[in-house]
Amino acid sequence: MINMDRRQQFLPLVLVLLLPVLCFQPCYGSSVTRRFRFNLEWKKVNRLCTTKRLLTVNGQFPGPTITVNEGDDVEIKVTNRVAKNTTIHWHGIKQKRTGWADGPAYVTQCPIGRGQSYTYKFTVAEQRGTLLWHAHYSWQRASVYGAFIINPRLPYPFIAPNRPIHAEIPIIFGELWDKEVDDFEATMLATGAGAAISVAYTINGFPGPLYPCSAKDTYTATVEYGKTYMLRVINAALGDELFFSIAKHTLTVVEVDAVYTKPFTTTAIMIAPGQTTTLLLTADQLPADPTATFVMAATPYVTSIFPFDNSTTMGYLKYNTTGTSGKDRTRDLSVKLPENLPKMEDTKFATTFTNKIKSLASSQYPCNVPKTIDRRVITTISLNLQDCPQNKTCTGYDGKMFMASMNNQSFLRPSTSILETHYRTGLGTGSSGFPERPLSKFDYTGGNASTMNTNMEFGSRVIVVPYGTKIEIVLQGTNLLAPENHPIHIHGHNFYVVGTGFGNFDESRDPKGYNLVDPPERNTVGVPMGGWAAIRIEADNPGVWFVHCHFEPHTSWGLATGFVVQDGPLPSQRLLPPPKDLPAC
Repeated sequence: MINMDRRQQFLPLVLVLLLPVLCFQPCYGSSVTRRFRFNLEWKKVNRLCTTKRLLTVNGQFPGPTITVNEGDDVEIKVTNRVAKNTTIHWHGIKQKRTGWADGPAYVTQCPIGRGQSYTYKFTVAEQRGTLLWHAHYSWQRASVYGAFIINPRLPYPFIAPNRPIHAEIPIIFGELWDKEVDDFEATMLATGAGAAISVAYTINGFPGPLYPCSAKDTYTATVEYGKTYMLRVINAALGDELFFSIAKHTLTVVEVDAVYTKPFTTTAIMIAPGQTTTLLLTADQLPADPTATFVMAATPYVTSIFPFDNSTTMGYLKYNTTGTSGKDRTRDLSVKLPENLPKMEDTKFATTFTNKIKSLASSQYPCNVPKTIDRRVITTISLNLQDCPQNKTCTGYDGKMFMASMNNQSFLRPSTSILETHYRTGLGTGSSGFPERPLSKFDYTGGNASTMNTNMEFGSRVIVVPYGTKIEIVLQGTNLLAPENHPIHIHGHNFYVVGTGFGNFDESRDPKGYNLVDPPERNTVGVPMGGWAAIRIEADNPGVWFVHCHFEPHTSWGLATGFVVQDGPLPSQRLLPPPKDLPAC
């Protein structure tokens, strides 16, 4: 947070509550209503040798941490105090029957205008762990984001009696930009130019000593020898998957996207935008100097030929051992990157790490992956070149416009929310128009893309399914411009990643190798560079749900669609009516 000691980051927002929350260990009380107030406002922040104006919630960068208990009802009143529209998304919250509170602009709501307020109301049911919240209008999530922590009703399944958790440490990755991000998006869409890149990565809002004027802006986490800590790691960056490691320390993965996993140890992690990873770290490196520190660092995982932010953010893990001298050693700290930090193009590590993630699949926390399916959708996910319109100058490659698509459909958000249209008039299964197979078969991940016509169709086509449908979606990467990892996020549902691979998906061969025993359960999946990912969903949440790439420029270019689940026959299977304060377009 701004103007605070780096070691005291992310104290929970002061709540207007019926009961307080004090939870380093699991809570056991009955559910209550927890109320928060978010004010969207500008804040001047000193970073990278200059004073920048950042859009923030309550003047904090990153924003306030929301901490609730599993089963709680949550009410968050968002007041817009700037001359821009806004919305907020509670990333990973399933929003059972409460799609009005999901947040993506023109998908589930119209934006909150200047001077207006909207109260997001939802229940955190059968979810526990680390999630995030962020703005979901334009590129505002560049600075409008924070942690969303759900304390479990029951004790953690991964805690040994001799290894209790001493404290929790939030680690939120972000980016800094040299201009207002809205200007980048406007230029990109108006001219067809390539995506802008950030000038720094951050850990909890601080870039660290490898950037100009930033030695003082370095995050430090203090630990005690022999104790175990829970690291809640969140990637809130706009457009980069990241590697993260801590020098000379081993990390234990116990949860991803607020779902428990089979624990496994690793020297580093790879985490995509929108993903969360909860880690256990034991402070087992007894330093000779009682005030010694160990470097923590995050650097991009590069899977594209396009320009990117080729830099590294750094922080420190400081041991606070009995008998410390108290000497200020800030100027003596190492800036050497951890030896266990993967290289930027280490696809082998990224693939091996991702493949180790498995659902816990215990009797208490079962893996309910659909064993059979009612429907399979296969969609390409592509970066495209669109012909430049007449009487316009385009600055993309070869005088064209950079765009993106799913099955050659580039998504345009309508002038009112799709959820309102669905609620008022209904969207039938035959009215979606979204093609559920590629429009033409070709060598998706090979061949000479420069000779192909990559023009697209534009619109707001969506996938519509009846309540209870067991659907499989195969996300097929392409090489139309360049192969690249794509983190695909689906709102309103978790899903099971039953298979991944490189090259082209083979519908007759690849399903035979699916993991239907303990596949990872997630809300955001990284589709491998030059490959595919198959996910399965039980469509048991009525409403309209955004499906999109969590690289923000790709979403702006149209790499998105909607997923509509119709009402079921029972009252408990139907979308609730819209709230009275729902913003109007």
